Amino acid sequence: MTSMNKEFDLGRLLAERSGERYELHTRYLNHQLPRMLHTIGFDKVYERAEGAYFWDADGNDYLDMLAGFGVMGLGRHHPVVRKALHDVLDASLADLTRFDCQPLPGLLAEQLLTHSPHLDRVFFGNSGTEAVETALKFARYATGRPRVLYCAHAFHGLTTGSLSVNGETGFRDGFAPLLPDTAVPLGDLDALRGELARGDVAALIVEPVQGKGVHEPPPGYLRAAQELLHRHKALLIADEVQTGLGRTGAFYAYQHEEGVEPDLVCVAKALSGGYVPVGATIGKDWIFKKVYSSMDRVLVHSASFGSNAQAMAAGLAVLAVMRDEKVVENARVTGELLKSRLAALVDRYELLSEVRGRGLMVGIEFGRPRSLKLRSRWTMLQAARKGLFAQMVVVPLLQKHRILTQVSGDHLEVIKLIPPLTVGEREVDRFVEAFTAVMDDAHGGGGLMWDFGKTLVKQAVANK
Repeated sequence: MTSMNKEFDLGRLLAERSGERYELHTRYLNHQLPRMLHTIGFDKVYERAEGAYFWDADGNDYLDMLAGFGVMGLGRHHPVVRKALHDVLDASLADLTRFDCQPLPGLLAEQLLTHSPHLDRVFFGNSGTEAVETALKFARYATGRPRVLYCAHAFHGLTTGSLSVNGETGFRDGFAPLLPDTAVPLGDLDALRGELARGDVAALIVEPVQGKGVHEPPPGYLRAAQELLHRHKALLIADEVQTGLGRTGAFYAYQHEEGVEPDLVCVAKALSGGYVPVGATIGKDWIFKKVYSSMDRVLVHSASFGSNAQAMAAGLAVLAVMRDEKVVENARVTGELLKSRLAALVDRYELLSEVRGRGLMVGIEFGRPRSLKLRSRWTMLQAARKGLFAQMVVVPLLQKHRILTQVSGDHLEVIKLIPPLTVGEREVDRFVEAFTAVMDDAHGGGGLMWDFGKTLVKQAVANK
């Protein structure tokens, strides 16, 4: 271990040790992460970032179409958010005394509630999964019922409560017993009606656009589900952790459907400005008053770092930027451009099945090709592990075109695009041109891309 002077110097520490980044992760953190990054060639060394771009030590730029899984809604290091954090640190506030009421949490709650006028109160935590945990607890307590319904293939977080409403077995396996919650198919009102008839349902939690695969419920589903839930004295929880704050071209994704007014809304990710972890559970007055029903219950649900000054300042700055720079409108317009440009390629490439999504949340799905040569290669990949072709597309997008993307979920042939909400036509052009080149390679039967596919097949077979 390198010795250090008593005076802490972060710049010097990074200069001395940053070259060890992958070794440090292998030794002290999740050792499978660097292994995975080395395997697919994602083991880059990024030196700095701004907006929708990274740069490596050679000055090469990389377009970020991932936004830290949606955290970087304004891109990286937005100057307004940076200034707000400098200001709040310089103010030396008496933060987190636990026994006073600082102004910043109230101001941020006031601003958030202007975007959901049917809701009344906010609880601030530290993450999306904590926002979901809060909503689950509040719904159970407010209704006096134990069971929460969730949709198949949903993702609501990985702590034990939110894992209980996670619709993907790969995340749940080995962590039982979980809470006694029940999955229903997204969009299936009959299944919802059948579960509600049992009389023990506290709520349905739903992503207005599912992150895994980028799937929307049928038109009218959310409103009909809300009416069914309320008829049975159950609640609707909207998980807007990824879809909220403009991602889909509306401030909240549930607002695309008229008349939908969730009882509880979960937000996080982009509210942080990419700097300070923050989550918020927004709900109706009667729910909060039932949970916090007396002074004896004043701390019945709390978070040690909830409402901290840095997180609140970041959130206030984010909402100001969204208003002043018309971020929601940009997400809608740029998202429509991106989706339409990609959808125009579906008829051109037989491996390209569908382009779907809302705003700057776009799913690109691949499917079984028609021609015999491509079909035999597709079948080889599918036999080894579903999702390998999508990975074959993601890798050259980064390696050849310096664009960072992600496969939308395990065993899915879908790429999800969730870039910073500040991207524009220039970034759309760059992505579409790169994606077209990768599709040309895949359909031309060129060696390099399919050779990499064989490497992925060998890796998948070895891991079975």
